Amino acid sequence: MASSVLVMENFSISVPQSELDDLRARLAHTRWPAPLPGSRGVPVPYLRELTSYWGTSYDWRSWEAKLNAFPQFMTSDGIHFIHARSANPDALPLILTHSWPNSIAEFLNVIPALTENFHVVAPSLPGFAFSALGEEPWSVERVARRWAELMAELGYERYGAHGNDAGALVTPQLAALFPANVVGSHITGGLGIDFSGGGEWWAEGSNYGPYLAKRPQTLSYGFTDSPAAQLAYLVERYQEFDQGRDVLDHDLVLTTASLYWFTATGGSSSWTYYEGAAGLPIDQDVVPTGVSHGGPFEENARQKNDIVQWSGRESASHMVAWSDPEGLVEDITSFFMRFPAGR
Repeated sequence: MASSVLVMENFSISVPQSELDDLRARLAHTRWPAPLPGSRGVPVPYLRELTSYWGTSYDWRSWEAKLNAFPQFMTSDGIHFIHARSANPDALPLILTHSWPNSIAEFLNVIPALTENFHVVAPSLPGFAFSALGEEPWSVERVARRWAELMAELGYERYGAHGNDAGALVTPQLAALFPANVVGSHITGGLGIDFSGGGEWWAEGSNYGPYLAKRPQTLSYGFTDSPAAQLAYLVERYQEFDQGRDVLDHDLVLTTASLYWFTATGGSSSWTYYEGAAGLPIDQDVVPTGVSHGGPFEENARQKNDIVQWSGRESASHMVAWSDPEGLVEDITSFFMRFPAGR
């Protein structure tokens, strides 16, 4: 496809010390509500302990350095991305799309292993952390088209694509739109899901989706002014996805919370809901599909997709790259090794 030939510049994360000091001061002076009776959201004692750790023990600079260990770039239209090339010049290019509500920190533990076999491109979704939201509405299709442009700008004509959650929406859309470029579509799950099997749990959720689809600006004031509010929202989403379990490494959670805080993107990251882009991955059978943690929905998924690998892996968390990085890398690698590398 034709490239827009946008300018790319080297990028490095460098949060001013004044902003780090401000975060710690805000955390130290959080106004805490009284605990409400029953189970009515994130428990106050839990969040007090986690915010205390964020403000006194969590080492942002070390995680900033871990992110900066990967080559990063910014396009002239405001798309931030990691581009970690393999030592093998003939490796297959692979574009990774992270989830909501997360960030490129989702892939910190998988990129090093993936570069053994792939040239990895990991963009920040528009409105997430360092990627600009802009003034025009984003949709899953628009993101997929922008990703195709990005890969063309990098000189990659044939490549694989992987995604989780929001990224699992973008990835098959990218494949469906550009089958001549995408050799395979790999996602963690979402295909073939029948909500009737888990309807009771679904009905008991917080019902955050409809609110985000209507009033994200209102929530954004709290996200931008109070790091405790931002953190409470993130941990509630993660635990709700994971059936109430607190299974994720707190440093990884706090890294994404910090990225959202320093870039004031807690509100803008919700565009997947207010633009009507949240949902399940599209079905497509023009490009081979692999699913790593898809649950018991393989039979349904095969009806409308060219499934060539369904590994049936299990993960303690919906944030698969955080909870099962080794399994995910193994699955991605085995799937894409079916296809010849190409540029």
